[in-house]
Amino acid sequence: MRKSGRKYYVVQTRIDGKLRWFTLGPHGPLSPDQARGRALEILALAKKGIDPRNAAARREAEPTMADLGRKFLDEYVPVHCKPSTRQEYCRSVRLFVDPVIGALPVGEVQRKDVATLHHGLRDKPYQANRTLGVLSKMFSLAEVWGWRPDGSNPCRHVKRYREHRRERFLSPEETERLGEVLRETEDEIPSAVAAFRLLLLTGCRMSEIRDLRWEYVKDDCIELPDAKTGGRVVPLGPEARAVLAALPREHDNPWVIAGRLPGSHLTDLQRPWRRIRARAGLEDVRIHDLRHSFASRALALGESLTMIGKLLGHTQVQTTARYAHLARDSIQNAAARITGSIGGSLMSGDKMASSSGGEDAPIETV
Repeated sequence: MRKSGRKYYVVQTRIDGKLRWFTLGPHGPLSPDQARGRALEILALAKKGIDPRNAAARREAEPTMADLGRKFLDEYVPVHCKPSTRQEYCRSVRLFVDPVIGALPVGEVQRKDVATLHHGLRDKPYQANRTLGVLSKMFSLAEVWGWRPDGSNPCRHVKRYREHRRERFLSPEETERLGEVLRETEDEIPSAVAAFRLLLLTGCRMSEIRDLRWEYVKDDCIELPDAKTGGRVVPLGPEARAVLAALPREHDNPWVIAGRLPGSHLTDLQRPWRRIRARAGLEDVRIHDLRHSFASRALALGESLTMIGKLLGHTQVQTTARYAHLARDSIQNAAARITGSIGGSLMSGDKMASSSGGEDAPIETV
């Protein structure tokens, strides 16, 4: 009890042979059980020869996950990542990492903490896996920056959720309906209409058309200096060249898909797309499905995966191979042609053998 009459909890112990007193807190705000718990922590540290005051100071000086997130977004991401990736990383850190484990010291985060965060996003498996990937990169950099020991990444062995890729592409009939709506809305939103036509006619990613500059457009191709997989050339067919030729070139505006304000470009294609797909009765079709449709039509026309990969700007055949499932009609037609050829011979032979009653009856080949 102090002179003021107020009671405080204290604990006495020896550290390196010296007697030490530690004030735990005032009686009332601090319950006996809480005081007992704090006292046990101090005694445990003292038994190891650690001064609890220094331990608390070290903990306060340790960087937190919020600190790691800021360093990651400020120093690493702007230098090594493209704008779309920067946006996704920033979203993951600020919306999903910081609110859950942002206050934890970087060196104390364990696998169970990461697993809990990942499990909390189980209703969004894609986002859960992307966030886990961002966290893994952050912890790898924490090792490089000396904030964690080498080989201590707590994201290891946290199992990712299975992702179900969407199987959606435009049929010829749906493409025709979309074309009709694009013609009807061309005078209202000409830049957006041109963008959607180019997306379907080139197989480009949305950002590649949305951020396209006139200086990249050549007579028979588009030369992109910095696409997702690096610089690449996008061949232009006659229809795509016609779309570009019909677009007005505004003075002092470098953008192909011009915006409403002078010198600007259209940054939001989602809003006009929702309007257009609703009128076309294609509510479940995303803008990225136009790229899928380009790939599936190429497969249906007999183009190889290698050629389609070059057209889409893929660097690995495995990336293109995932589009193969979109060409179900062409696969089914191929199977029908093959089985028709074999089955026709079999059925003709069986029928003739049955009618002649002999095994040596001639078999008509198809």
